[in-house]
Amino acid sequence: MAELHEKLAQALSQLKELSGDAKKRIFKSADFDRLNRERLIDAGYLSEVINGWLMVTKPDARPGDTVAWYSSYWEFVREYLNDRFGKNWILSPEISVSLLAENLNVPMQLVVQSPSASNRPIELPMKKSIFAYRTQLPKFTPADKNGLRIYPAAEALAAASPTLWTAAPMDALAVLGSIRSTSQLLTPLLRDANVAAAGRIAGALAKIGRQKDADDVVKTMAGAGYQVRTVDPLERPVPMQISRPALPIVTRTKLLWAGLRDQVLDEFTEPPRIVNDREAYMASVDDLYVSDAYHSLSIEGYQVTEELIERVKSGNWNPSRVKSDWEQYNALAARGYWQAFQKVREAVEEIIAGGNAAQIVEANIQTWYRELFAPSAAAGLIPAERLAGWRQHPVFLQNSSHVPVSWEALPDAMEAYFDCVREEPDPRVRAVLGHFVFTWIHPMPDGNGRLGRFIMNCMLASAGFPWTVIPVGRRDEYLKALEAASEKHDIKPLSALIFELSKLQPPAPTQNKTPDLSLGNKGAAKDRER
Repeated sequence: MAELHEKLAQALSQLKELSGDAKKRIFKSADFDRLNRERLIDAGYLSEVINGWLMVTKPDARPGDTVAWYSSYWEFVREYLNDRFGKNWILSPEISVSLLAENLNVPMQLVVQSPSASNRPIELPMKKSIFAYRTQLPKFTPADKNGLRIYPAAEALAAASPTLWTAAPMDALAVLGSIRSTSQLLTPLLRDANVAAAGRIAGALAKIGRQKDADDVVKTMAGAGYQVRTVDPLERPVPMQISRPALPIVTRTKLLWAGLRDQVLDEFTEPPRIVNDREAYMASVDDLYVSDAYHSLSIEGYQVTEELIERVKSGNWNPSRVKSDWEQYNALAARGYWQAFQKVREAVEEIIAGGNAAQIVEANIQTWYRELFAPSAAAGLIPAERLAGWRQHPVFLQNSSHVPVSWEALPDAMEAYFDCVREEPDPRVRAVLGHFVFTWIHPMPDGNGRLGRFIMNCMLASAGFPWTVIPVGRRDEYLKALEAASEKHDIKPLSALIFELSKLQPPAPTQNKTPDLSLGNKGAAKDRER
């Protein structure tokens, strides 16, 4: 008779076969043999989404862990709706706008339209839901977003409710700003005689600096016999003009930066200054290395001791002599941090000598990333191709409802990011938003938090502020501040925290036994890194 572990291995084999090379995460319960399904659920490899539907989970996930669900959400939506409605469904105009704007955050309630819908909500994990709204499908051909059936851009803006412009203004403006021709906008407005939507779109065009296009919408509607009253649908000032069409992720990134910069200056009240004693400044950076490494690595859940950091610093980290060093995840992280810190130190020295901080960071960010993970790649813990740079896969953050930019949009998002950094005149804004927006985009496969703090300190140096360490003891406050910036567009808590820490005596590394800072497993720590 087979042992329990043999039976579980058999069940895992079926899961692997069903997942295939595409790494499928969502299954119908009927896809599995009953006994295999029950074993996988009991062992924590599968979890129920709703009756009859399962998602892949990790056995060591903690209660309330969001990664498995958020990383499976859009796949579940696609598979469930295809199974229930075939091709007779489309996501609402408002959700379509968010997806077109590269906003992949999981909505509280997703509205789907279908002639076969029941007008009832379907309750999902994490207090999310789907509302299937019974209505006839629109006549046009839906657009496709990773297998999701959505409204095309102009159709979505024309059909969306007025609340779109106040509830998700960045998404609406990012999509509107991507449309080159008013003929695209006018087609659904004229076809459906949608005078109210024409007034909102004309008002939004005028507000972002496209007055000629706004006038064209109003005049063309009038030529067809429809009198349009232009209204401002946004209710609040627009932080920047969008006079030239651009990809939605480009506009969304720049709107985020422009909308937050004044908040930074409200909190970071001390003016920039020039570093007169460069030698003393660099000596203070060197003195802070052990403390910075300990706290920065500990924030990410690594188990790193002061003794290990000192051993790496002094050159006594010898994998040929101390075999366990190659086997220690933490030791490799510490070695990578040391190597990256040396490169960042060179950049800081160049910056306080008068170098252009924005250009220096842009030129060196990939080098810092490679140094962080070169020891792990050399040890075979990560594949060498991970050193290539921008990630080539989706990423989801532990216990965060923010979903970073899709990997396909990363090159455009990072180009927009560096445009913002270069064009920003105030180094205090570059320090805070340079860190936050980098982690909001989350361009690297790993190490985004550490790189964000390196960027922060380079920009602080350009403003004459000291190298600033974020202590692991304030980790929760720091992560909550990042979450507030991501979800509520409230950068004040992060700005106030960085400003406060820049004026305090830097924290010493823990002298005694390293506390348990792990997040339950290595993968969780890395997934949550901001």
